[in-house]
Amino acid sequence: MFVSVAIVARGQRFVSITIDDIPNVRLYQQVEYQNKLLHTIDSLHLPVALFINEALIFQGDSLERSIALFNEWIKSPNTTLGNHGFTHAMYSAVGFEAFKTDILKGESISKELGKKQQKSEYYFRSPYNDLGKDSLEHQQLSSFLKSSGYVLTPFTTHSQDWLITDLYAYYKNKHMLADAGRIGKAFVEKTLVYFDYIDSLCRKSKNQSVKQIYLMHDNLLNADYFHQLAAALAKKGYQFITLDEALADPMYSQKDYYPGKDGFSWVYRWIKDPAQRQWLMGKAPDTQAFERELDSVKHAK
Repeated sequence: MFVSVAIVARGQRFVSITIDDIPNVRLYQQVEYQNKLLHTIDSLHLPVALFINEALIFQGDSLERSIALFNEWIKSPNTTLGNHGFTHAMYSAVGFEAFKTDILKGESISKELGKKQQKSEYYFRSPYNDLGKDSLEHQQLSSFLKSSGYVLTPFTTHSQDWLITDLYAYYKNKHMLADAGRIGKAFVEKTLVYFDYIDSLCRKSKNQSVKQIYLMHDNLLNADYFHQLAAALAKKGYQFITLDEALADPMYSQKDYYPGKDGFSWVYRWIKDPAQRQWLMGKAPDTQAFERELDSVKHAK
């Protein structure tokens, strides 16, 4: 009996869903003001953490409707709030003082709306996962976030949905629905491959899985296919947990050995040897097939 329990424990998998670039008001306008992604999340009762760029609120054709969309996200019982900077500025490009200002500007509306729902905004994810161009900027950001009550939020897995959604949207806009469906299905399959690869790295190096933190975006591809991805992850044995629960995993207390600006997974940042890190990143799944197809359709226009 003890052997079977141990096997089950080793086989358990957990994932926290995090969504960047909230709210996508331009998409909201294009789909007749339906927040399909949030409706999927609420129908599945999945806990998700939102990373907000408040500048996006002002990109729509109706500020009133944009605020209403934003408030939908905040009012959901399944969402936790996080700051993603006001303008999605790149830290290593703008420098510490400008970046700090952008963070503080990016919390004003969401904090006020969050208070009405008894929600605090205490997570922060750096745009592009850029933590600064060198160790000094890394330390400056870390100290500022701690003094401001923010928790820097890492991620383990992503799927480059920000790129694939452009290809998917092209086919949908051209009413090439068979091709759009093909891309959507391939996206789900590729994302599962990413999950498997990251899980395999953790099992090989630490003899255990990490409670994964998945980074996705508020975009058309996820609006249409997140329900399929969630079902596929559940079928693989993943349980959906809060960001707090994921960050309680001791794996996230490991030292970050990477002092640069590139925004790759924390699983690579925990690798001390740069050559080994680069080698493992080179063996990771890629999206080159999607990139080639997107380049092809762009040139065909």
